[in-house]
Amino acid sequence: MTERRMLIIPADVVRRIDENRGDMSQAEFIDFLINSQFKPEEIIEEQPSYVTEEQLLSMEKDIKKLLRSFLEFFVNYGLELGKQSSNGELEELIGKLQGLEKELDAGPPQKKATIKWK
Repeated sequence: MTERRMLIIPADVVRRIDENRGDMSQAEFIDFLINSQFKPEEIIEEQPSYVTEEQLLSMEKDIKKLLRSFLEFFVNYGLELGKQSSNGELEELIGKLQGLEKELDAGPPQKKATIKWK
């Protein structure tokens, strides 16, 4: 059996513990809080705080696909409504769609995005 001791704490702290502990006992809740704050350093794994070039290019490609699908939707929606648009507008939209499709099929772009940090 573990040794037991008494801890004297202010009443408002006890009230906050009771309000937030759920089904845990007071001792289990305090132990949980302490363990979550004082983890050994070997357990803590920090995720890298940067984005790789591959992730950035993948995101750019996905955004272009999304834009292309929006453009296709609005062109089809306009055609379904029977809106009489000029042939110039339709040809311009078709050209944009084809340009996006060629750009997506071409692979990774030659341009690189740079981020400046202050």
